[in-house]
Amino acid sequence: MDAQRQIIEVEATGKPRRFVFVLLPNFTLLCFAAAMDALRIANRMANKPLYSWVVTGEGGDTVACSAGTEFKLQEDLPELMRDDTVMVCGGLDVQKGTTKKLLNWLRREARRGLRMGGLCTASYTMARAGLLDGKKATIHWENQDSFAEEFEEVRLTKSVFVVDGNRMSTAGGTSSIDLMLTIIADDHGEELANAVADQLIYSTIRTDQDTQRLSVPTRIGVRHPKLSQVIQMMEAHIEEPISPAVLASDVGMSTRQLERLFRRYLNRSPKRYYMELRLQKARNLLMQTDMSVINVALACGFASPSHFSKCYRAHYDTTPYRERGSHTTRLSI
Repeated sequence: MDAQRQIIEVEATGKPRRFVFVLLPNFTLLCFAAAMDALRIANRMANKPLYSWVVTGEGGDTVACSAGTEFKLQEDLPELMRDDTVMVCGGLDVQKGTTKKLLNWLRREARRGLRMGGLCTASYTMARAGLLDGKKATIHWENQDSFAEEFEEVRLTKSVFVVDGNRMSTAGGTSSIDLMLTIIADDHGEELANAVADQLIYSTIRTDQDTQRLSVPTRIGVRHPKLSQVIQMMEAHIEEPISPAVLASDVGMSTRQLERLFRRYLNRSPKRYYMELRLQKARNLLMQTDMSVINVALACGFASPSHFSKCYRAHYDTTPYRERGSHTTRLSI
């Protein structure tokens, strides 16, 4: 089969473009593997070394991905070359893996003008280093709430990936493929990028205009335009909730009709559904940020900490304070 593959003719002068993959503890294997394999396949389809790579990380020994498998690192955060491209690979508990040593290394290399990207949750690491200030970026949808609260100077989007100047970021999962295909196309043309996509059995290449989450109708399994519109309004107004009466009026129906719509399709009232959205955001902020419980309450539309605590306990069977404490304990183990 290998002898019959089509070779894509590309012009390549000079040495291969080198990618430096920085693996954080508990990094997401899919993001890293998808990015590296796209480069490997590009070399294979062009039948020449267009790209090379090195795998590094703090300590230079081994690091485990979130699935538990360990990977041997080639070196410990080395001094890089000016034309290197850095890809930081994040995953679970990215705050814990974002150490002072790593941040100082990223800042030092960034001052030399290197292109840098954050895969999955590593956008957090990039932002902590100050490398995304004033730039557009993205991060996995589970981390969007906490990221937006902590890094107001970053222009956060919901795109699958973002390229803004010499900074890149992805939302996780297969979005690494989309970013790499864009890089390959920019470097060596669409024909090579499409050939790599075919080898990956990747039939729908996304752009930076595509969003990472499914549409509301697909996500809730209901295709009712007015219900979808109301849910989108709820999701956009967590900090300052809109009353069911106003929501109903905005989509041209009565409050009673809106109640019936939610009961029929989602088996809950609009008020209950809205509360669950707000509590889910609150839980994300408690688990992913150092925000005080009072500030989390305010960010999720609760006027008082006591009301927030009461609602949180009713839904999650624990208090916000205990949730924060148990998460802090897990991180320190």
